[in-house]
Amino acid sequence: MSTAVLAFVALILIFLFRILNVNSAPQKPVLFCKDENFLAVILKMVPILENPYIPTRLWGFSGHVQTVVHSVIGRFKCPWPIGERIQLNLPDNSLLTYDLYQPLDHKYEDDITLAIVPGICNTSESVYIRTFVHYAQCHGYRCAVLNHIGALPTIPVTTSRIFTYGHTNDFHDMLHHLCERHPETKVVSIGYSMGGNIVAKYLGEKDKEKVPNLIGGISICQGYDGIEGTKWLLNWQNFRRLYLYAMTEAMKTIILRHHRILLSEEVKTTYNLNEREIISAATLPELDDAYTRKIYGFNSVEELYDWSSCINYLQGITLPVIFINSKDDPLIPDPLLEPIRQFACNQNKVAYIEMAHGGHLGFYEGGLLHPNPVSWLDRSLVSIIGALVCAHMETKAPE
Repeated sequence: MSTAVLAFVALILIFLFRILNVNSAPQKPVLFCKDENFLAVILKMVPILENPYIPTRLWGFSGHVQTVVHSVIGRFKCPWPIGERIQLNLPDNSLLTYDLYQPLDHKYEDDITLAIVPGICNTSESVYIRTFVHYAQCHGYRCAVLNHIGALPTIPVTTSRIFTYGHTNDFHDMLHHLCERHPETKVVSIGYSMGGNIVAKYLGEKDKEKVPNLIGGISICQGYDGIEGTKWLLNWQNFRRLYLYAMTEAMKTIILRHHRILLSEEVKTTYNLNEREIISAATLPELDDAYTRKIYGFNSVEELYDWSSCINYLQGITLPVIFINSKDDPLIPDPLLEPIRQFACNQNKVAYIEMAHGGHLGFYEGGLLHPNPVSWLDRSLVSIIGALVCAHMETKAPE
């Protein structure tokens, strides 16, 4: 074998070694929390946080592989829970749907509903959502999953808008309708990625009357600051530009799928839309400049992102909330996590769980090549929900 071939093989092995990060070891989650009483409840109810998270051995230590497997495959051996699809006609004539799944185990006395907001372009039919919903149902929880307007191919768009990063009105309307149907339930809100931003922003908004049933929230793998986060996504470092391209194409697919309504001549005239600019947009900022900010009435993309970012609303949060991120998330670099560390260290009833591994919404665990069907995140969330319920009961208990 020639020297050149040996050198090429060595380069490939070095590349794989670095990408797969096989020299890493399992690590325990790191918790940031000022509130000692709240932290004590979390550690009591979520013992999994006291142990190292053990990713799938051959590839689970790579944030890239975790993220790609999550995006392409989702969860392994995914169930298909049976639920009821509810349609709401909103004041702006938009058609909103959410799927409601009843608990499969009724041994728990408390009536708890999980109000779930999926990630960008995702719905109740996304594999990771279905897996968690089924797992939560088996643990006695009712689940309500928001379907982002436009994301379900079988549900028509009825007005000129689809979902966007910081629009919390759809979630607000779902919660109120949900609590009208189940007035005695307690609600824990859970948001994934973009959905985590929506949940955190909603909890901090002071201009919306929250349902009294809402007792806390969980935010998973979000970036907190849209303006700063976009700067990182536009950088080729750590392949972020590729992830940005995939998200941009997913958004464009939704817009073009509902072309007849979203890009009708009337809509293009009303909002001064240039269809060619929308179709040719190569990044989310370009697409948002050509479409989203005009539909939502913003003068610039920066203004849209500033309004959308939950970092600007955190101080308004009064309910218990838990944030989760992984340090090897290729979409969320470490500088974006520092503000949430500081927030958790300075605010009561707030905790931030930081994982060394897990990628973006991956958190696969166990096995050598084939992971366990239920992820570390799925298992942890069920316990964290119990901690939020316990914290709520302690707050309401008579002295």
